Amino acid sequence: MQGGLMQGGSAQADTVRAYVAFGANLGDPQSAFALALERLAALPGTRVVAQSSLYRSAPIGVDDGHPDYVNAVVAIDTALAPRALLESLLAIEREGGRTRHAQLAPRTLDLDLLLYGEATIAEPGLIVPHPRMHERAFVLHPLAEIAPMATIPGVGVVAGLLNRVADQSIAPL
Repeated sequence: MQGGLMQGGSAQADTVRAYVAFGANLGDPQSAFALALERLAALPGTRVVAQSSLYRSAPIGVDDGHPDYVNAVVAIDTALAPRALLESLLAIEREGGRTRHAQLAPRTLDLDLLLYGEATIAEPGLIVPHPRMHERAFVLHPLAEIAPMATIPGVGVVAGLLNRVADQSIAPL
């Protein structure tokens, strides 16, 4: 990106609109979401511009016994490059007590970079748009709440994808 970093909360012409998914199903998910919002807003060159409501969703791809998730999506304008933003998200997860001992294990705080402007990125450890986001109600519903006309590159407009996930359990808190 061109230009220097800006302070959290300020605006600058060379920012990109990015969307970050939040999920948690251990501890106090609402407090974890508050922490995530606070830390996102404090990132250099970053401003939180919208946040969805919190939603409860059933775990996908795991056996019974996992608690339901609390999910949301946050829109940010950021001057951080995609890799720097990803590293910041991972640092926020660690601060929130996230450990990565198993891929689908319950978690105290999970932050995923969903979209970074209109970019399509395929690098080791960084794929944007986030794989399978268009197949997950826990992503599409909160994203549609704050950005129904956002486009998932190569897939379509968010609002038009909701019918694909109508069979998945999700409810606003």
